[in-house]
Amino acid sequence: MNPIFANLPTTVFEVMSSLARETGAINLGQGFPDDPGPEDVRSKAADAVLNGYNQYPSMMGLPELRSAIAAHYKHWQGLDLDPNTEVMVTSGATEALAGAILGLVEPGDEVVLFEPMYDAYLPLVRLAGGIPRFVTLQPPHFRLTEEALAKAFSPKTKAVVFNNPLNPTATIFSAEDLALLAEFCRRHDAIVISDEVWEHVVFDGRRHQPVLGLDGMRDRAVKIGSAGKIFSLTGWKVGFVCAAPHILKVLAKSHQFLTFTTPPNLQVAVAYGLAKEDGYFETMRRDFARSRDRFAAGLNTLGFDVIPSQGTYFLNIDIAPLGETDDVAFCRRLVTEHGVAAIPVSAFYAQGAVRNVVRFCFAKKDATLDAGLERLAEAARKAA
Repeated sequence: MNPIFANLPTTVFEVMSSLARETGAINLGQGFPDDPGPEDVRSKAADAVLNGYNQYPSMMGLPELRSAIAAHYKHWQGLDLDPNTEVMVTSGATEALAGAILGLVEPGDEVVLFEPMYDAYLPLVRLAGGIPRFVTLQPPHFRLTEEALAKAFSPKTKAVVFNNPLNPTATIFSAEDLALLAEFCRRHDAIVISDEVWEHVVFDGRRHQPVLGLDGMRDRAVKIGSAGKIFSLTGWKVGFVCAAPHILKVLAKSHQFLTFTTPPNLQVAVAYGLAKEDGYFETMRRDFARSRDRFAAGLNTLGFDVIPSQGTYFLNIDIAPLGETDDVAFCRRLVTEHGVAAIPVSAFYAQGAVRNVVRFCFAKKDATLDAGLERLAEAARKAA
């Protein structure tokens, strides 16, 4: 058996979700909404199944979706992309990440990873034979520093896997952080694989800045997006890859032998969705921000120390003021004794884990959040 995968523990998401199912707990751990998603987009997918084409679509993605992706990013992020040579559709962002890492990283190449990080990054880098070099980000701001980057980058650095907005911290990297990262990538001739799936789920008037749009990065960055996150349809697994032609050619060959293609009915529906009026996206952000504020206010009232959420579906609390030093044990008690599932942020670290931060998903209906807060009230009383 391949030890890269055979030795991996069961993910904390599955552990906590299983405990939630077994105990009847409210699941505020795993990152998915309890809303079915926009009806008009779902209707487009259903119609495309019944009345559309259901055989293999183009490996690169339906032309109408690739054009819609390019137009969408031109409108929202000012990117000029050729849909024929710089855009590809994948079966979810994780497949896009796998294809990018396997296509670009050779055995012995060093790859810079920023922790806390999405749990797929590290095993994929190791599968490609890459050597991980970690930059450990510290709460509550999780900022990049020149000192930390200087320690991680070297003449052997081939690639950087970067996530912005950052899951699980719910933070957005500043323009200064992005400029610093771009400077190091140019200096070391490194390619950034930029996981930008949360690009539309940003709050308080913020606008996403793609790495592809940074000075000097147009030919050394891979942008990855997700229709599942944009439309709150996480089970659809429709991802986007955007890169300069010489990079995308390589990633297409990797994609060919992973999933090859993506269901055409979902592609038709996503193409429709990406062309929706600005009001849809603004309303989506406003609704998520309202849920964030409702849940944050409730946590604050209960006495929890809330770390501000700038984007994503997530909100974190600092459990150190409660006298807690083990986020895993804290989360296990939450789900088994108080009926609320959360995620220990230490699970997103490979080394030097922060053990005092716990993540909740607020992308839920008001009734779900309120019920969760009622149960968390008991945990707060015990902690006090």
